Amino acid sequence: MKVANTIRKSAGRNIIYIMLFVLSVFMLIPLLWMLSSSFKSLDRIFTFPPTLIDSQSNFQNYIELFAKYKFYLPFINSFYISAAFTAGSVFFCALAGYGFSKYEFKGKMLLFTIVLGSMMIPFETTMVPLYSVFKQMGWIDKHIGLIIPGLANAFGIFFMKQYTDSVSYEIIESGRIDGCKEFRIFLKLILPIIKPALASLAIIFFMNSWNNFLWPMIILKSPEKLTLAVALRSFEQGIRTPFNLIMAGSVISILPLMLVFTVFQKQFISGIMAGAVKG
Repeated sequence: MKVANTIRKSAGRNIIYIMLFVLSVFMLIPLLWMLSSSFKSLDRIFTFPPTLIDSQSNFQNYIELFAKYKFYLPFINSFYISAAFTAGSVFFCALAGYGFSKYEFKGKMLLFTIVLGSMMIPFETTMVPLYSVFKQMGWIDKHIGLIIPGLANAFGIFFMKQYTDSVSYEIIESGRIDGCKEFRIFLKLILPIIKPALASLAIIFFMNSWNNFLWPMIILKSPEKLTLAVALRSFEQGIRTPFNLIMAGSVISILPLMLVFTVFQKQFISGIMAGAVKG
């Protein structure tokens, strides 16, 4: 009987592994096709039967992107915008989450409910008034217009509050006894404790900012100020869409995301799991 149960459990695990493998293959096929197409000329992309490895593959698409279209400019723009947005968002969300978690003040629950309620408002409904405000402030066609909105992200505040709830009050009290000011307690005592949550939130914010398309397309006008997502979209404005260049640009655009997630995946998973357990 035990042997039969063991065989059934082993068979069940094997079926799950096979299903996961098949799903992984289906998910990887578009990425492999994009990578393969990035080394082909436009005509070779549409050859039939299709091939992943082409005898005429070369780096001409990448050379043309950087030499002719100066693709390094949108890459640099996207990187520093995403980095600045991530750093600012993580700091302010951690600060707000800490305040909601450890301080009592009048109207706290009402304010926190409003913050959570703002998550249900689609960004598309606020684009027009936000554009009008930024136009009056002179922020149109400036990268600051991509960094300032969302610095106090409702999801980030909620995420950090849930994580900070687990931090003991004794740590804060010990800091006060030692003569630390409130902001110094946050910087020196709270931030080191919540590093896993900070890493998880930083990865989420960086990926969202890097892939942001709609808002940059609206406020950025100058070609030298475009982000990667908008620069890739600009290739589709001609009569003949250069899919070979788009594929090469797409490969370049996902490399930083893959690198960031590969380096910080342990912190990301531990932060998400810890936040889920603590929440």
